[in-house]
Amino acid sequence: MLENWVVAPTCLPLVLRRCHACASERFRANGKFRVNANHKLIDAWLLALCTACGETTKLTILERMNVRSVRPELLDRMHDNDPVLAAELLQDPVVRRRNRVALDWEDAWRLDTGVPDHRDREVFEVIDVSVRFEARIPVRPVRLLAEGFGLSRAEVERLVTEGKLVSAVRLSGRLSGDFTFTLKR
Repeated sequence: MLENWVVAPTCLPLVLRRCHACASERFRANGKFRVNANHKLIDAWLLALCTACGETTKLTILERMNVRSVRPELLDRMHDNDPVLAAELLQDPVVRRRNRVALDWEDAWRLDTGVPDHRDREVFEVIDVSVRFEARIPVRPVRLLAEGFGLSRAEVERLVTEGKLVSAVRLSGRLSGDFTFTLKR
C-alpha cells in the first residue's frame, strides 16, 4: 500500500535572534515590510516583533539597491505586506545568513497523512510512504513517523533497529527534503 504524507507549515516560524531591549531570543515575523527609497536607492526590511517585550527588529531584504534593478512585482508584494513573500524570504538562506538569524519551526507545521485517525488504518504487511515537504522545515524523521503512525519515538527507533522500518535516507538527525520509507509488519 502506498501512502502520501505532507509536511505543511501552519504559520511563519519564529526568528531566533537576541533582542537588544530584553535579551529574549525569539521574534515573530508578522509578514509586514518596511520599504524606504532615497533618490535612486532602495532599502527593504521584513519586520519582526520580540515575543517577550514587543520590540521591533528589521531583517534586511534589500540594501542600497538601485530602484531599477528591483523587479516591480517584488516591490508591489512588499508594499502589500504579502505573507507568502515573507515566508519565502525567511526560507532564503542568503537572507538568514545576511541577518545572522535562525528559524524555530516548533509548533509551526503539521503532518497530513491523508488518514483522519491512525487507528482507522487497515493492517497491511508492507506500507510504502512518500513524505513531501511544502517548505524547507527541518524535522526529525523519527518524530514525524511517530506522529504519523501514532507510536512513541522509542517504538519507531526500535522498528528502525529491527529493520522493519527502512529508508534510503538516514532516519536519525533532521531532514527538510522529500523522502520515502517502507514499514514492514
